[in-house]
Amino acid sequence: MLTHTDLRTLQARSLKMQGWIRQQTFSPESEKTLRRFSSWEVSELIFGMNQSTFRGKLAADPTLPAGKVEPDGRQRWFTLDEVNTLRRKLKPRGKPLRPRRPAGRAFRTAIANFKGGAGKSTVALHFAHAAALDGYRVLCVDFDPQATLSHSMGLTDVSEENTVWGIMARDLVRETEMQNNAPRGAASGTALPRRAIPSSITDLGLQDLRLADFIQPTNWPTIDLIPSCANAAFVEFASAQYRHLNPEWSFFAAVSRFLDQLPDDQWDLILFDCPPAIGYQSMNAVFAADMLYIPSGPGYWEYDSTTSFIGQLSEALEDLSHGFEGTLSAGKIALPKVFHDIRFLLTRYEPGNDLHRAMFEAFGKVFDDKLARHPVEMTRAVEQSGRFLSSIYEMDYRDMTRETWRRARASFDRAYGEFKETMLPHWEAMATDTLPADKVVSAPLVEGDQT
Repeated sequence: MLTHTDLRTLQARSLKMQGWIRQQTFSPESEKTLRRFSSWEVSELIFGMNQSTFRGKLAADPTLPAGKVEPDGRQRWFTLDEVNTLRRKLKPRGKPLRPRRPAGRAFRTAIANFKGGAGKSTVALHFAHAAALDGYRVLCVDFDPQATLSHSMGLTDVSEENTVWGIMARDLVRETEMQNNAPRGAASGTALPRRAIPSSITDLGLQDLRLADFIQPTNWPTIDLIPSCANAAFVEFASAQYRHLNPEWSFFAAVSRFLDQLPDDQWDLILFDCPPAIGYQSMNAVFAADMLYIPSGPGYWEYDSTTSFIGQLSEALEDLSHGFEGTLSAGKIALPKVFHDIRFLLTRYEPGNDLHRAMFEAFGKVFDDKLARHPVEMTRAVEQSGRFLSSIYEMDYRDMTRETWRRARASFDRAYGEFKETMLPHWEAMATDTLPADKVVSAPLVEGDQT
């Protein structure tokens, strides 16, 4: 017979193996480090300029970062900080290399589907890295207790207090205090009951944590992360208890309220990696999101699961719209929840597979222009990157044939490019807040130094 004690023993054995894998994957200190990028990558793949033109500009201006020269002198290798310095200073043909950044707060995207293995963490990781190479500052929020995104970004020693659970518990205490301190009488003369939060929660001191206490840097200098950990799995049980303590607590808006307090100009994009379930954490993610990205594998059962997901999500959002009507505290909260856009993205796609092509066509017939045109292709390099907890952007193309690496990167480049193309008009519309719905797609964009 086996109990929780046996499970704990198995976990301890697994953690030892996990530590060994990290030593093989990361640095000898078990810390993930970001590689340098070659002059070929920087010029052609990141800046989109001819390599000889790029070298000429480096030679003409000794104040520019020179990078690290290979022993044979053929390639220079640049850190991401150096890449961003070059991005600020170089203007090929008078064109700035900085990405377009509308005014206002960061744009938020939830990557969600309750089908496990749909590619949520893979898409979140690659979109974050692609955006960073594009010049954006990114904040990722890992809502999944499996913590795949956190581990892939090198964060493995995480306390549950500094995860989304901590944000929600902090919000519970603060919103309850605000409700208790509000005027107590209603028009009928009936006073609302005061809610008492037990000391087992308040003694944790989460309500006193600063916003920055939940945000950790990663090995990418322009990517930060609100991490997750296995211990955060109990958030679903804890949240049910919290709702019992205060039924008026708008639990689904906790993370949205947290993000609303962050400086508008500290990050450009915020990406949510959601758990494979509809629960307290995932509802916080979709409620805080401006856009919903739904990845799915190219098989029938995955299509079936995706169909169930959007149906159940619709019902959950509808229930919230009715169940909390008239009870929300003042602030930036509005019901029903509105998304600027919803997109479906096929992952693990093999263009030579007849079934995959047929399913792509089926997805297109059902979801029409909401289906991303460029699926994420399954390649040998993508499989290898997953085994080493890295994105294709982190992998050195010298570790395989350049063509194999280039093909994998091109697939994610296209997927990210379409994501950016979809996002920017909505982001601009959020900034102006004056454009009619039929004019959003053609809205002009604003340039800004946001590196």
